[in-house]
Amino acid sequence: MFSLSLIEHDLPMPPHLLSRPLLDAIKAELERLFLDKVIANLGLCVSVYDIRSVEGGSIHAGEGCSIYRVSFRLLMFKPFNGEVLVGRISGYDDKGLQVSLDFFNDICIPGHLMQFGTVRGPDGRWMLKTEDEDELYLDLDDEIRFLVSSTKYLPIPIKQKEDDPPFSPMQIVQASTTKVHI
Repeated sequence: MFSLSLIEHDLPMPPHLLSRPLLDAIKAELERLFLDKVIANLGLCVSVYDIRSVEGGSIHAGEGCSIYRVSFRLLMFKPFNGEVLVGRISGYDDKGLQVSLDFFNDICIPGHLMQFGTVRGPDGRWMLKTEDEDELYLDLDDEIRFLVSSTKYLPIPIKQKEDDPPFSPMQIVQASTTKVHI
C-alpha cells in the first residue's frame, strides 16, 4: 500500500527561505510542492521521507532564487493489484459504491465487479444476499473490505463543466466487497 520512491529534482529555492537552515528550507519547499499531490504511476505523496543529497546552489541569470539539485525519497500511497483494503462507504448510485480511506476518497466499486450476490435493493441501496437468503444492506459509513483490481491515472481535463464532479487524478477500482462486522 505504501512505498518509497527516489526522486531527483532541480529545486528553485525562494530567497525568503534561505534564512532557515538549508535542509529545513529544502524539506519545507519539497513538502509544499509534492505533499498531497498525485504523481502518475507512483501514487499519492503522503510525506517527504528523507533527503539523500543536495548539490549546487547556483543562481541563474535573471532568476531571483538559487537552484539546488536534490535527491530525496517520498512516501507514496499506491495499493497493488490484489491487495485487500478496509474503508468506509461514502456514497452509492446505480453504477456502484464510492469508498473512503479517510485520507483518500477516490475509490469506486462498480456494481458489475462486486461480490457475487450483491444487488440493488428496492430503495436503491446495494445489498449482499447470503447463502441463507439473509439480506445485508451496505449503508453509508459502513466499514467494508475490498480487493484492489486496478489503479488509474487520469489525464487532466482541459475543460470541465460546472456540474461535473471534482477532478480526480488517481482512481482506485475495487472488486469483491465484504461487509465488516466488528
